[in-house]
Amino acid sequence: MQNSPTPPGPARSSGRVEPLTPLAPRPVPRTLFRQSWRELVFLHWEADPFEVARLLPDGTVPDLYHGHAYVGLVFFRMERLAVGPAPALPHLGSFREVNVRLYSRDVLGRRGVVFRSLDCDRLLPVLAADALLGLAYRWSRTRSQWFDGRLLYRTRRRLRPDAAARVWVDVGDEPVTPGPLEEFLTCRWGLHGRARGRTYHLPLTHPMWTFRRCSLLDWDDSLIGAAGLTEPRDDPVGVLYAPGLPVRFGPPQALPEPRRGRRTGG
Repeated sequence: MQNSPTPPGPARSSGRVEPLTPLAPRPVPRTLFRQSWRELVFLHWEADPFEVARLLPDGTVPDLYHGHAYVGLVFFRMERLAVGPAPALPHLGSFREVNVRLYSRDVLGRRGVVFRSLDCDRLLPVLAADALLGLAYRWSRTRSQWFDGRLLYRTRRRLRPDAAARVWVDVGDEPVTPGPLEEFLTCRWGLHGRARGRTYHLPLTHPMWTFRRCSLLDWDDSLIGAAGLTEPRDDPVGVLYAPGLPVRFGPPQALPEPRRGRRTGG
């Protein structure tokens, strides 16, 4: 599987590309924080690669699948958020989250995720993640509810009620084997962000994904448009459901600064 050439952008990779592997290609050197992701619903649409390129942090470019860029809308429950070896935070360490994410590659060839927004219903994690990692968390009213085998997620921002999303899916018990595109979108072992004037890569590790049959019943979204991308009008090209897994994040690693050309005298 080969990616098409990356559209023009502020940075180009060295030519090395991290392989798509079902398990993390390397362990994190030490655990910065850990958490569990539960009851995940992934929706994906094709996106304009040039539109994506202008929204990525310096030192990264869009990671393309056969020339196509994608934007993801992911709904899930966060549980047992903990820092290092400390016990999980009571109450504040569990909340629902909805994020808008893009797919990136850095100058070292590492694939990652760039979060354009992360909506959650706990104010303290919003403030902490923004202050420490520059992540675009938004304080929102986010809810989920099961109706037998059907799962409903809803979110709406407290300070911008026109930014909202909803998904309604029917989930079965049958396991599903991900195809090449699904692996491309979910085999991601780090995120790219920018804080204090530097772009960083935050590595992560977790067990292999398991997916179950999932049918989309209904959806609505304005978070993607609020994140600076063209709002989707058609149904998503991919829908996935995962029961969940534990995740560990390592310490952030700053990307190399671009070399500056040396001036010559006239």
